[in-house]
Amino acid sequence: MILSPGVRSTGDSTRTAPPWIGEPSRLGDALLVLFLLAQCFDGVLTYVGVVTFGIGIEANPLIATLMLRFGEGAGLIGAKLVAAGLGIALHLRQVHVALAVLTAFYVGVAILPWTAILFH
Repeated sequence: MILSPGVRSTGDSTRTAPPWIGEPSRLGDALLVLFLLAQCFDGVLTYVGVVTFGIGIEANPLIATLMLRFGEGAGLIGAKLVAAGLGIALHLRQVHVALAVLTAFYVGVAILPWTAILFH
């Protein structure tokens, strides 16, 4: 069955996808999973670091302010939920290069430094 752009087959029926959702991509899906995992690892490592060393160890002033205002857990969870939502939006818009760059950025400037600080 040939479908026009924006129409996807879903088994017995077809539906029109919203215009901002592109064709499915396994690479894009994998990048999203890696981005979300990076957010989770960064969140856990940041929480452990802040509980161990105090909020002063957090290098991101926005995250530190959120943690001071709402508490370590709530501030961090809120920030990570926003980041995850924005990553999902990039994925749905198929901006996978940005998603890959952001994932590498989080690994390089958040996960690796926290790992070095916490497990030296």
